[in-house]
Amino acid sequence: MGADAKTAMKVDMTEAAAKRIAKIVASDPGKIALRISVEGGGCSGFSYKFDLVDGRNDDDVAIERDGATLLVDDLSLVYMGGSVVDFVDDLMGQSFQIKNPNAVAGCGCGTSFSI
Repeated sequence: MGADAKTAMKVDMTEAAAKRIAKIVASDPGKIALRISVEGGGCSGFSYKFDLVDGRNDDDVAIERDGATLLVDDLSLVYMGGSVVDFVDDLMGQSFQIKNPNAVAGCGCGTSFSI
């Protein structure tokens, strides 16, 4: 696999996302990470699912930053490669946002996209 392919299959998180993940995980005993997966459905064809988990699966890729762990399974990584996970706290509210270069369309809910 060339360098471009490896970069395309990578997911990053911002400092804000890492801080929020660490805070959420610390407040829920037994949980070790936030898992983001891609599922069929949603108003644009695919949707993101967020879960706090107490362990890793064999096919998980772990992204770690500032004491926070984000897990993405191999299949979801195909759809999320090159994405950046951010946490936004603004007048519209608080939410994790995924900047996904593979998504060609999205919808107002912010968790649904198409490729």
